[in-house]
Amino acid sequence: MSNPLNIAALTLASAAVLAPICTTAAPNYHVVHRYLLGGEGGWDYLTYDPGGKRLFISRSTHVMVVDPQSGKIAGDIPNTPGVHGIVLAPELGKGFTSNGADGTVTVFDLRSLATVTTIHTAAQNPDGIVYEPVTKRVFTFNSRSNDATVIDARSNRVIATIALGGRPEFPAADGKGMVYDNLESTNEIVAIDAAKAAIVARWPLGACQSPSGLSIDTAGRRLFTACDGQMAVVDSDTGHVIAVLPTGAGTDATRFDARTGLAFASNGRAATLTVIHEDSPNRFTVVQNAKTEPSARTMALDPQTGDVFLAVAQVQINPNGATPRERFHVVPGTFAILVMQP
Repeated sequence: MSNPLNIAALTLASAAVLAPICTTAAPNYHVVHRYLLGGEGGWDYLTYDPGGKRLFISRSTHVMVVDPQSGKIAGDIPNTPGVHGIVLAPELGKGFTSNGADGTVTVFDLRSLATVTTIHTAAQNPDGIVYEPVTKRVFTFNSRSNDATVIDARSNRVIATIALGGRPEFPAADGKGMVYDNLESTNEIVAIDAAKAAIVARWPLGACQSPSGLSIDTAGRRLFTACDGQMAVVDSDTGHVIAVLPTGAGTDATRFDARTGLAFASNGRAATLTVIHEDSPNRFTVVQNAKTEPSARTMALDPQTGDVFLAVAQVQINPNGATPRERFHVVPGTFAILVMQP
């Protein structure tokens, strides 16, 4: 997820390598709506707002806000150059975006979507971003400077920088003062004490290579990390890798539904959504590989309904391009959102 257009070979609808399916009470996730939103540019993270029932979608230079029940555009947050992620702080009435192109964070009013201020972080390519509610701090994970920026969400001030020792990807917070982040270049997870703004543990992921997406079961203390065609389940207190399960080609994002005990992995090249059931804290079973579309690599989850939202578009490949941005081009007007339900 480090580059909004880094979606290699997503126009090739390669067949998924399916894991064995559990036939007991298996869910039947399927696409119930496909909303064509159009516009230009790529995309990266999606964030769902349970309070406002809105979907925030990063679109290269701005954030598109959508009503996922109707597919109607509900608003827009402009001037977010190279935006990767969006996090919300409902108790503060604010949202924050990580803008990779100029190293800034846009602070916006959660109700009106108006920009409150722009924070200059001095970081290189802020990518993953998370809000930690105990300390009221926002953490951006900066993929070219290999560090994390710590922001006081109340004052909108940068208060610390944490050297990570590797290229960071997506983070997760446990709601109790800890923040976790995947280090893609070193194949490990770092555990950060939010109050101390310091790394307190490093956990190798073993066979789970190039980790990207990350989510958490806060009650069961389990992390779900997306690797190359796999999902690793990690104990968030000890770092022990409990299980590594097959997903599909191009796994990028994960989500966890606390109501149902289901974890999800979106597989952009395989064009599938892998659904994994948490049978117990130490036992996990792949229960479905649902069909999506090529390029469906990032997603969001409605924690109240279990609906899964995925972004898709047609992508043109330029084999002569020197960089990911030059090799892959999103066809204007083809961007859409898939809504999946069991």
